[in-house]
Amino acid sequence: DTPDLDAHNSNGRSLLLTPCLADTPAAQVLERAVLESRVREVEEENRQIRLQLSQSQGTAAQSPDEEKNNHTECPRSPTVQKCELIHVACVCAGHNASRDVVTLVKSVLFHRRNPLHFHFITDTVANRILSSLFQSWMVPSVQVSFYDADELKSEVSWIPNKHYSGIYGLMKLTLTKALPSDLSKVIVLDTDITFATDIAELWGIFRKFTDKQVIGLVENQSDWYLGNLWKNHKPWPALGRGFNTGVILLYLERLRRIGWEQMWRLTAERELMSMLSTSLADQDIFNAFIKQNPVLVHQLPCFWNVQLSDHTRSEQCYTEVSDLKVIHWNSPKKLRVKNKHVEFFRNLYLTFLEYDGNLLRRELFGCPSQASPDSVQLQSALEELDEDDQCYDFRRERLTVHRVHLYFLQYEYTPTEDDTDVTLVAQLSMDRLQMLEAICKHWEGPISLALYMSDAEAQQFLRYAQASEVLKNRKNVGYHIVYKEGQFYPVNLVRNVALKNANTPYVFLTDVDFLPMYGLYDYLRKSVVQLDMAHTKKALVVPAFETLRYRLSFPKSKAELLSMLDMGTLYTFRYHVWPKGHAPTNYAKWRTATTPYKVEWEPDFEPYVVVRRDCPEYDQRFVGFGWNKVSHIMELDAQEYDLMVLPNAFMIHMPHAPSFDISKFRSSSSYRNCLNTLKDEFHQDLSRKYGSAALKYLTAQRNI
Repeated sequence: DTPDLDAHNSNGRSLLLTPCLADTPAAQVLERAVLESRVREVEEENRQIRLQLSQSQGTAAQSPDEEKNNHTECPRSPTVQKCELIHVACVCAGHNASRDVVTLVKSVLFHRRNPLHFHFITDTVANRILSSLFQSWMVPSVQVSFYDADELKSEVSWIPNKHYSGIYGLMKLTLTKALPSDLSKVIVLDTDITFATDIAELWGIFRKFTDKQVIGLVENQSDWYLGNLWKNHKPWPALGRGFNTGVILLYLERLRRIGWEQMWRLTAERELMSMLSTSLADQDIFNAFIKQNPVLVHQLPCFWNVQLSDHTRSEQCYTEVSDLKVIHWNSPKKLRVKNKHVEFFRNLYLTFLEYDGNLLRRELFGCPSQASPDSVQLQSALEELDEDDQCYDFRRERLTVHRVHLYFLQYEYTPTEDDTDVTLVAQLSMDRLQMLEAICKHWEGPISLALYMSDAEAQQFLRYAQASEVLKNRKNVGYHIVYKEGQFYPVNLVRNVALKNANTPYVFLTDVDFLPMYGLYDYLRKSVVQLDMAHTKKALVVPAFETLRYRLSFPKSKAELLSMLDMGTLYTFRYHVWPKGHAPTNYAKWRTATTPYKVEWEPDFEPYVVVRRDCPEYDQRFVGFGWNKVSHIMELDAQEYDLMVLPNAFMIHMPHAPSFDISKFRSSSSYRNCLNTLKDEFHQDLSRKYGSAALKYLTAQRNI
């Protein structure tokens, strides 16, 4: 192995310098002299290492460039064992990177034949998003671990960095410290990577490393490190074209042994004296380190990192499609990069971007894996179902675990100081997307939306939102994707995702095809205080109306709404098809009311309400059309919530085509029979949960 470079140089002096030099000029001169002396000592040691290696191999000592171009391959087989566990690490921070890394993961899962362990170094945002996603994805033979990037920031925050990735672009330098001490090797990937082959092939290259090699990298395919891109361009030092760090094989065990943490720090401190900052984040420091320690790098074939930034030599890495292994979108332009074959690469990327992630939940045959407690519980529940039950499909749907991607777009929210804030909570699918802009114009407060979509539809939604001036300027809207699976619309599960991810003390539970009155957000916040919602169990009812006109001059006040009601431009909601749903609101009383008034629960009452965020969740046995909101209001009543109608609030339902689920309800007698069965079971569960007080719901149902 390499001579002892881990903590001290040959004279026994520590190589680790303090990141911040002293402020006085005299101290700076002294510190620089000491540093330069240490650098010369380390360089001499590296020269001796290279000389020893060349002598042992029977060759003359080579220049750094010659060494880089003439590495001999170790004859050991790169074959990976059938069930060998492959470790993959990524640094991931923020909403956008959390979305990008999913495409990388899909491409890896699509081709893989081995168990995988993903290691994510994340900020708080990415941790919340990715932990929820993987927990709900439930992919067999995949383990996931998270490491707090905040705990690593102090390791690299002293390094000035101009790269757009910010401090997270330096985090790969800390992996020997961040990852478990017993983890011997890992593949490190940027989030903008797409795999076109089995990652086990790349893992197998570790077996080709010589005893001295600790890092595997592909040569940089641009001229950046040649320093000829523009006049006075001065890049960090590198061997020839340098190396790209989008794909790295890290032999962690060996890196720790040679004192990697101290060595990269020394390299960075030395170069920052003249370079002042990094331009390409960790890549500059890796390259400066390799320039001084060329024997430690194993050069990977360039098809393991085909770099699609402008003006690269990536086309020299492949002659056939079969040559492609890994595609790296390492330009800020991403899919808009200039490349002769960019359409082919873009289509390959879009394949995984829109690929149904449910199809990747496949077992690895012959590789037994430890099932998670959640999957064991799910399997047990599935085995208890009776497939001959005419309502089997409904019961099976209730047990379906849907993938959930929280905060699909950028989200920012600052809590109010008075604890009266209200989040509008709703769910939707692709056919209601056109309502979003109007809702954002009517409601300026925070919004939590759960969207039931396929992977491909989620990408259509992303493009829609990014092109909308209204939506892209609203950062207080949380968009949570619940991915499609099964034959029913799991409406209450989707509602619960939106409800659980509201970040305010109060929530306004509505549907996306309603427009709230202008000013409702401020009015509800005042009502929360007026009705002492913090200390009492109340559900504030917002009266619902509807129009049959697609073009509506929206009323700006209650007086204007009453006038439109009298003229027949507006109606009380569903009065002509389902009057029981909202009749208990008592619209006649509301016309003249000036203060909130209490109403009693009645069968089939389903108003839209404002409640505390800790209210009961929606009952997820109700899928598709029918009783999904009725059951929720019933449980609020069972928990003794007072239903209070707000006298100066209203919302208006906008017309749209009937949903697919209501069509199934109307056309299928078995659908309606199963809904009645689910109602009976819900009543029985209420009785068990709330005792004799819940008997009134069963009695009321039998009297209908």
